[in-house]
Amino acid sequence: MSGDTESSKPNSGGCGGGTTNNPVKDEAVDASPFQEGEQVLAFHGPCLYDAKVQKVEFHMEEWRYYVHYPGWNKHWDEWLGVDCLLKRTEENVCKQKELKEKHAVDKNAKLGRLSQDKTKNSIGVRGKKRKHEIIKKEVCVPLEKLVNIQIPSTLKKQLVDDHECINQLGQSVKLPRSPSVYEILNKYFDYRVKKDGMIVETVVDIVNGLRCYFDKALPAMLLYKHERQQYEEVIADNVSPSGVYGAEHLLRLFVKLPEMLSSIPIEMETLTELQQRLHDFLRFLQSNQSAFFQSNYEGFDSAVKREDN
Repeated sequence: MSGDTESSKPNSGGCGGGTTNNPVKDEAVDASPFQEGEQVLAFHGPCLYDAKVQKVEFHMEEWRYYVHYPGWNKHWDEWLGVDCLLKRTEENVCKQKELKEKHAVDKNAKLGRLSQDKTKNSIGVRGKKRKHEIIKKEVCVPLEKLVNIQIPSTLKKQLVDDHECINQLGQSVKLPRSPSVYEILNKYFDYRVKKDGMIVETVVDIVNGLRCYFDKALPAMLLYKHERQQYEEVIADNVSPSGVYGAEHLLRLFVKLPEMLSSIPIEMETLTELQQRLHDFLRFLQSNQSAFFQSNYEGFDSAVKREDN
């Protein structure tokens, strides 16, 4: 989930939150724009979805809300910043419907333009059957084929070693990790601000977007079978995965990103800039590989015992 942000730092809730659960003082609750149990609307990409606030906290001078999406698995529950939520008013419900309709229209229009362009370019190709095949092939090209994320060779080796440790040697990543995904993303933000000499909006979007995608994708597609018991124990208190897991699991996200982005309509110009930003982040991971990645894994028995103590 990602909503626009005007913050000078990435939202700790952003659209996918931080990690600590700070209790809210009773006298401060009334100052929060949203309350526990409140039905709200939450941004996810270009659309708004029904959600319910389950927890409220004030963290790093910002309000954060742990929300559940009715009808969706609890694994999609997440911490969101105030900029990602709207009151459930008649006006905002209308806006929700308009955004949904616009999203559907835009998606169909893009497919239509693609089909028309290919039809024009197909004039002169012998046979109607051949022309139809070309149009169909072009229209059905999945976006993951267009989203090309080049993972540096040293990080590819990191992925291979990670897979071997988990699946062949029966080891696990010691949790919680330090630095966590949340901390790594903030370090990248600080690095870009220092290098650019200013806050670049696309960097804020990348940081918040990666945090959001990571929190949602981890339980669904970033864990190996033997890691699920560990996940159930460390995330038992609704702590955001980005505050517990580290670079090892964050790198796995980049393998899945093309597939995940395929469900989102993206203009080619935006797609090009997105790829450039993602490659820049991967170079940042590579340059800090020794500091971010864990060299020694632990046996699963050790992980379970540590959690029980």
